[in-house]
Amino acid sequence: MTRSLLFLLLAWICLFASSCNQLIPGEDFDARTTDQTVRNLTFTNVKINRKPDASLLQPPRDPYLLGPGDILEIEIAEVSGTLARTFVMPDGMVYYNLAGGVKAEGLTQRQFADKLTQALKRDYTQPLVNVSLVEVRSRRYWILGRVFKPGLYPLRQPTTLIEAISGAGGLFTSGFSGFTEELADLSNSIVIRDGEILPVNFERLVQGGDTSQNIYLRHNDYIYLPSATSSTVLLLGAVAAPQAVGYKESLTLIDCIAQGRGPAPGAYTRQIVIVRGSLDQPQAAIVDLNAILTGKDTDVLLQPGDIVWVPKRPLGVLETTVKDVFRTAARTIASGEGSRVAGSDADPVISIPLSSPSP
Repeated sequence: MTRSLLFLLLAWICLFASSCNQLIPGEDFDARTTDQTVRNLTFTNVKINRKPDASLLQPPRDPYLLGPGDILEIEIAEVSGTLARTFVMPDGMVYYNLAGGVKAEGLTQRQFADKLTQALKRDYTQPLVNVSLVEVRSRRYWILGRVFKPGLYPLRQPTTLIEAISGAGGLFTSGFSGFTEELADLSNSIVIRDGEILPVNFERLVQGGDTSQNIYLRHNDYIYLPSATSSTVLLLGAVAAPQAVGYKESLTLIDCIAQGRGPAPGAYTRQIVIVRGSLDQPQAAIVDLNAILTGKDTDVLLQPGDIVWVPKRPLGVLETTVKDVFRTAARTIASGEGSRVAGSDADPVISIPLSSPSP
């Protein structure tokens, strides 16, 4: 009996020692050890020429062409009771006096006055028609993001970028800690024209007073100054649901693409592009998503502000690819901001021109 109890005691001691050996970490255990299932990315610096062309710094010299919404004042000289204020209709026509509808869209004031004169000759002898432009409403620009008064503004006269920012109330600021802090991310602020990002450095313009960056605006220009406190990752390209993914600690590429419901059919997942940094000093990394999914490589960590782009075909020149990524990101942000400012989740009443013009 004593021998049996001794045997059971020895067995229990061996089992307990074995359990302790498995549950208690060894001397080389360190809770701060990096998770080996994910890794940080190695980026390549990408050089992009973003020097504004001299023509961007010149005020528009083209004659003003009338468009829908423009308010006109018209009078037949020396004929009482003919002074009237009207506007260019959405179809481009102006209806005045006995002339009926006269096409005004795309004409200068002088050209329109000549056409209106010809139309009035049916009812007046040698009419002398005066046309004055009272208010410009057909030319406009957008300025959205971290300014005090974002919205759509008429382009009534030659207007520079600094004048546009000032007209929108200036940059949105915060007075915490006893000083004024700008809340706009100037390094990633953009101007879009005809679907392209113009080479403007907002940091040099706003903080350094560099007038070589103070371009003149054109009709339908779009200015966007993003928040410096944004914490999202932009997922774009060939994914089922492109979107801004809210950043959380240790967000990985797999997590991000999963929130976009995975790659779209036909996506080229061997070369996922991740862009980090500013417009003037971007960095890019190429990741093989297939290798991660098959366990041949580890998942990668993302950071707030990253752009993840899933291509549809093998990549070409890296510089060209990064430009395409920035262009796609800018159009996506512009469309979303425009819809938000329009006050509806549906298509905005006034659309933002984000596509390049047809050749």
